[in-house]
Amino acid sequence: MANEKFNIVGTNISEKASVIWNVATHLAGPFKPHEYGLVILPMTVVKRFHDCLLPTHKDVLEQYEKVKGFAVIDGFLTKASGYQFYNTSKYNFESLLADPENIEANFRDYLNGFSANVQDVLAKFDFDNIIKRMVESNTLYLVIKEFNSQKGYLGPDKISTVDCGYIFEELVRKFSESFGEEAGAHFTSRDVIYLMTDILLSDADLSQGGNVTVYDMAMGTSQMLSCMEERIHELNTEIDVTCFGQEFNPSTYAIAKADMMIRGGDPNNMRFGDTLSEDQFSGYQFQYIISNPPFGIDWKREQKAVEAEAAKGELGRFAPGLPKISDGQQLFVLNGLSKLATNGKMAIIQNGSPLFSGDAGSGPSEIRRYILENDWLDAIVQMSTDMFMNTGINTYIWVLNKNKPAHRAGKVQLIDASHCAEARRKSIGTKRNDITDLCRELISQAYGEFSDDKIYGDKDGVYCHSKIFDSTEFGYSKIVVEQPEKDENGQPVLKKNKPVADASLRDTENVPLNEDIDTYFEREVLPYAPDAWIDKKKTKVGYEIPMTRYFYEYQAPEPVEGIATRLHELELDIQSSLDALFGGN
Repeated sequence: MANEKFNIVGTNISEKASVIWNVATHLAGPFKPHEYGLVILPMTVVKRFHDCLLPTHKDVLEQYEKVKGFAVIDGFLTKASGYQFYNTSKYNFESLLADPENIEANFRDYLNGFSANVQDVLAKFDFDNIIKRMVESNTLYLVIKEFNSQKGYLGPDKISTVDCGYIFEELVRKFSESFGEEAGAHFTSRDVIYLMTDILLSDADLSQGGNVTVYDMAMGTSQMLSCMEERIHELNTEIDVTCFGQEFNPSTYAIAKADMMIRGGDPNNMRFGDTLSEDQFSGYQFQYIISNPPFGIDWKREQKAVEAEAAKGELGRFAPGLPKISDGQQLFVLNGLSKLATNGKMAIIQNGSPLFSGDAGSGPSEIRRYILENDWLDAIVQMSTDMFMNTGINTYIWVLNKNKPAHRAGKVQLIDASHCAEARRKSIGTKRNDITDLCRELISQAYGEFSDDKIYGDKDGVYCHSKIFDSTEFGYSKIVVEQPEKDENGQPVLKKNKPVADASLRDTENVPLNEDIDTYFEREVLPYAPDAWIDKKKTKVGYEIPMTRYFYEYQAPEPVEGIATRLHELELDIQSSLDALFGGN
């Protein structure tokens, strides 16, 4: 299993991130504290690019002189740089600092020398306007000087791509906190990500090598993708992992694309745009999908595009139904399923709403029905509260699999891991709990063993509870029960020899899907309403997954005698205090 580094950021990484963030001391005044990240994040990316390219800079310049007249030069220059990007400017940070009088012009020359994919990154940071503000406040030279110091060095010989991802993550968190913005809106903490990766890869046969594709539809800074790549390579270094991601926030997209370029992947696989309304991967299929899309966020902005997509029916992504306009998280689930290969597996984080919101026939229920009747729902893991930096509510990992093994076919595993976490020494936002190595091992073991009604761990401490259900367990038929309208003599009113339904007596019943409706009706309704009938034209099938009910444990109330004893002791204690205060008078 994964080791301790999966749950904590190493001290040297935290220190490096703090050192970089401390550049903000030169920004105080001209920039407000919540604006520091506008400078530090893009400068960190530029400096990482700079330090990666520095050893081959001379080779690139020489190659550029040979091919600058060619129509297409990118291939020559990326080969010379050793990366998917390059810089043809004669400047580096050292030479920039040697000419302080022309720092702006020379720095812009340096930035303009980057390849087009880096230009896209800088544009998403709106870096041109940030440079203007640094020039106006006389801070540009000081910032470049700080980043060029030994403590600002970010070369790959000292900072691995994995560690650089951690540093970006720390900086984004600091920026979010200084902005008064909740950090969890931008990324998911690593302890949660590694639980997701372990579940996704628990039954994978990666011994033969080959190529694996991974997609994150709301990638943030792309840490889920890099964690999946890292975890797969721990299992087999010979596997080629190709990552794809889409992100709507410009600055986090810029970091994700920069990270991909530094890791040697294809930056064209990192795409900008709203996943719901601007799908950048139409027609793609992926073996693994891992994502933490926003929940509790409305989709009013995307409504027109989403409804048009739904109108395509089976040719679109949202054919099964649309969730309520106030919460679009189930749209991300449908988007993922539309891109999941026939042997694909997805782990996606949701809040409690997709488990039960919406009555039979509603969009949310129809989406659950689509998933369950196709037998794609593999497992749901309920995590502890306070697992994320921006919300303390219960959250769930949905595991969807289009190629379930035979022993899991027609079944759904529910894992209550709400007690499988340990309190942090220091909270980060609302994140007060961590999934430690032990917790992840217990949950992964529960998922892998697929046992019904089994406890893993110590029930007096850290533990999780696994239960197995038939997929049909979550379905029900909502029937409409009618009773006749009656005249003044108490006789049914007839129309065309059929009783007229009394709308005031109309009722509904939810009949378990695995039970015969007529048998249920005869047992539960007719004894109390002998002249009632079912309007079968109005019967609808619905699905819900009431996890709380399945794992509810009755707690006996305290005996009355015990309560009375405690109240009496409390009264005596109060009286004793009053006697001491007033001298017994």
